[in-house]
Amino acid sequence: MSLRINTNVPAMTAMRQLAINESNMQGAITRLSTGLRINSAADDPAGMIISEGLRSQIKGVQQAIRNSQDATNMSKTAEGGLEEVSRLLLSVRAIAVSSANTAVVDANQLQANQNQIRNILSSLDRIAEHTSWGSKKLLNGASGTITNITTTNSVRSLYIGSTFNEETVRSGSVTMTRVTPATQTTTGALATNFASGTAAVNAGTFAINGVSFTSEPGETVNSLLSKINGKTSATGVMATFTAGSGIALTSIQYGSNFPIQYTETLNIMNGGASSSPAVGADAVFDVLVPVEPGPGTTTTERFTGGQGPGVDGLTLSSPSGARLAITPAGNNIAGATNVGSITVGAVRFQIGANSNQYASFSMPSVFARDLGSGVVTGQNISNIDVTTENGASDAMRIVDAAIQELGIIRGNLGSFQQNFLESNMRSLGVAEENLTASESYIRDADMAKEMTEFTKINILRQSGMSVLAQASQSPQNILQLLRGG
Repeated sequence: MSLRINTNVPAMTAMRQLAINESNMQGAITRLSTGLRINSAADDPAGMIISEGLRSQIKGVQQAIRNSQDATNMSKTAEGGLEEVSRLLLSVRAIAVSSANTAVVDANQLQANQNQIRNILSSLDRIAEHTSWGSKKLLNGASGTITNITTTNSVRSLYIGSTFNEETVRSGSVTMTRVTPATQTTTGALATNFASGTAAVNAGTFAINGVSFTSEPGETVNSLLSKINGKTSATGVMATFTAGSGIALTSIQYGSNFPIQYTETLNIMNGGASSSPAVGADAVFDVLVPVEPGPGTTTTERFTGGQGPGVDGLTLSSPSGARLAITPAGNNIAGATNVGSITVGAVRFQIGANSNQYASFSMPSVFARDLGSGVVTGQNISNIDVTTENGASDAMRIVDAAIQELGIIRGNLGSFQQNFLESNMRSLGVAEENLTASESYIRDADMAKEMTEFTKINILRQSGMSVLAQASQSPQNILQLLRGG
């Protein structure tokens, strides 16, 4: 073997290995102290890229969960306002029922009832205006879809929420197409043939829809018509006469909820027989609206009239809770007709970790003027009048329609909260758990493994120090050689 003084290769080798062990020791201490396997990109470049992507997803999912919780709290705030509006409507209906009891209440009581209704409606409008989440109004229509009617001669009212046929509504035009027109119930000409309006009518008693009438001796067709039509508000029926034919009865409302029951005790208008004619038909229309994801995308939902007690055949509703009230002129339109436009409001919830993962919901307008329309022409909750018998009767129908509308709105809001937001939070929770587990597997240190590695490196470090000391002593052997010489 050769001996050299200037170059101690074994010592250099020991020093190099010791430096490696020192570096490994520093890395092991860093991993043990932080609990992370990847502390810098150099530790695992590919793992760093993957884990950073997972961290981004995890942060997005966590924020989406918070967003969904905020959305739930917002919907609960709106629900609280809607619940109070519903309570107020029930009070209005009770007052209307009281006012309809004209055999007991007098004019002063009726006026007091009307004043109480006005106060209640003021509270209702206050709730609609002031219910908010932060500075965002929830029940004044600014945070939901706004539907504008462009053909007022065909459509009395139109409400479409944020979802239509299970799709998200976007701004655009609304088109309706008639499938089946609504019809009125009619008896046609009853059996007795009268030559003219001055023809005599037999004396006797008859009833129309439970309201009794008496034909006096000497009664004529014209005077009998006046009697029947004077009670139209109670019977819901108008009587007409055609010379050389009989008297015909026709319901003033369209649809299947307004039958005519005619009963007579003597041969007055129908030869002594009773009449229960076929009831009228409810209108059926298809309505087309624009939906997401963008221009050119539309969907159609079928609207059917008469859906509910006392609802006429010209007031239609759809499975998604949308409502359409058409006029008799609109009932006669056969082809596809543009009847309005939709402007989508600003209630949009980011409920996912990525772009375009959002949900939209229409917060309704619950001002008195927006509730109960389409039942009585030109009337809604804001202008009901219970100071007359007919007014009290109409008020009950209007309030019933408003309560039904509000029930649909609350049901849709509750469904959105329970079946969408809360379900979304649960699924996001599972996603967060799994994403975190994946990120932890890549980035976190296995402490047992790292402690084993640390022990090994520590032993190697100490042995390296010992070997380096031994290697540094090797040149001393040359002195022994020199002394021997």
